[in-house]
Amino acid sequence: MALRNILTDRDPQLRKASRPVTEFNDRLFTLLDDMKETLELANGVGLAAPQVGVLRRLCLVDTGEEVLELMNPEILETSGEQDGIEGCLSVPGRYGFVLRPNYAKVRAQDRSGNWFEVEGEALTARCLIHEIEHLDGHLYTEKVTRYLTDEEMKEYGVEG
Repeated sequence: MALRNILTDRDPQLRKASRPVTEFNDRLFTLLDDMKETLELANGVGLAAPQVGVLRRLCLVDTGEEVLELMNPEILETSGEQDGIEGCLSVPGRYGFVLRPNYAKVRAQDRSGNWFEVEGEALTARCLIHEIEHLDGHLYTEKVTRYLTDEEMKEYGVEG
């Protein structure tokens, strides 16, 4: 496994739509393993392939119980509403309030190409949607209603 560089929001590649994953092979497995190691070392809860310079429709989401590997994910259903603090490994040091659904149901393929569905609420729903938006070339900064001040970041215990 190898650590991958995480692109920052200044990189135009993050604004491009990703192509579907069509080959489920050793190259994909290596990318997924590298991304998982990168995510863990960065202390993140999600990471999309475009963030490491690969324009493919795949992402990882850490639910707290497991790290989901999602190839070609599609949002099937959302409901409810949550207004919470969001950040991004590609936007270091900036956090803001983003309104998101409180529930999300997603259909995706696993590393072998098998389709499955996953549901999540609260932070997991937020992360699923956030990472899937990366695959379409969008960043959470497009949806921020208000950025946290330095004082608020200290109060909420997030690093600036």
